[in-house]
Formats: sequence, structure tokens, C-alpha cells
Amino acid sequence: MPLGPQHAEAMDALARDVDVDRFTRVPIPVPDGFGAVWVQRYVEGWADDSSRGFAIEAGGSGEFLGFAALVALHLEEQQAEAGYLVKSEARGRGIATRALRMLTAWAFAEYPLERIELLIDAANTPSEVVAQRCGYTREGVLRWTYLKPGMRSDTIVYSKLRREHDS
Repeated sequence: MPLGPQHAEAMDALARDVDVDRFTRVPIPVPDGFGAVWVQRYVEGWADDSSRGFAIEAGGSGEFLGFAALVALHLEEQQAEAGYLVKSEARGRGIATRALRMLTAWAFAEYPLERIELLIDAANTPSEVVAQRCGYTREGVLRWTYLKPGMRSDTIVYSKLRREHDS
């Protein structure tokens, strides 16, 4: 389901997760109302073709488990950056892997993308496992890159090409 205003509170809680704090560009400290701002970015992204965000919800209950997104969609360049976050209580159950597989298949089917990349903090081993399980190829490491004020880290680049996905 596309992210919408109904997800703002859950996204706000997700932004305050210690691992989200550590491994993403979410600001520290998280400003009040950040979930609504975060969701609005994806609502606007649907309108201006710059991003696509989806809520990950439990099948029967509709419980919010996280989100998966094309965080940066560059249609002219035929490429995108993807990302995924799962709330701490739902981790370790294959949810991120299923979400990334679905997002990847959808993105290649929906758009003329030739490349989707993931930027993963080198210390985020579980996220690397997700990328590998989804058939993304590790390309290399961007050393000591800017994450947010006061934080730099090594960033591993993974990618999947259309020709790899279609084969």
C-alpha cells in the first residue's frame, strides 16, 4: 500500500528506532512530527515522479511493520535507489527480504529502469544479507561518506540490473 497520512504515526515511531537512527539519514534528534514530514515526502514523490514509498503491513491485521521505497527515482537516467526499514519487533522474519523482492520486481515491471541500487552502512550486516538474498550484487565500498551531521561511515553499494532480474 502506498505510504499516506495514515502511516505518519507509525513512521514517526520507526524513525525513533535505534538502528534506524544509526543506519539511515533520519535526523538526530528526530524532530516532533517527523513521521508526517517523512510520509509527505513520499506522497509528493508520487506526484512529481521523484520517489515511491510503500507501507509494509501484516497480511491479516494490517499492522504496520515497516516500509520499502524507491527513495530516489531518476526516470531520465533509468535508475533508482531503493531502501527498506522494518520495525525492530518484526525483524528476523524475512519481511525485509520479501519487501525488497516485491519492490524490485514491481519497479522493473512498472518503469524502464536499468539499475536499482542500495546504499548500506558497512556495519549493517542484516541489511547486506537482505540485499544478497534478493540477488543484488555488491559493487564496492564508498569510504567514510557523509550520513548526517556528525556521522560518517563506510557505505556498501549493491545493485541489481534489469538484465539480471529478467534472466
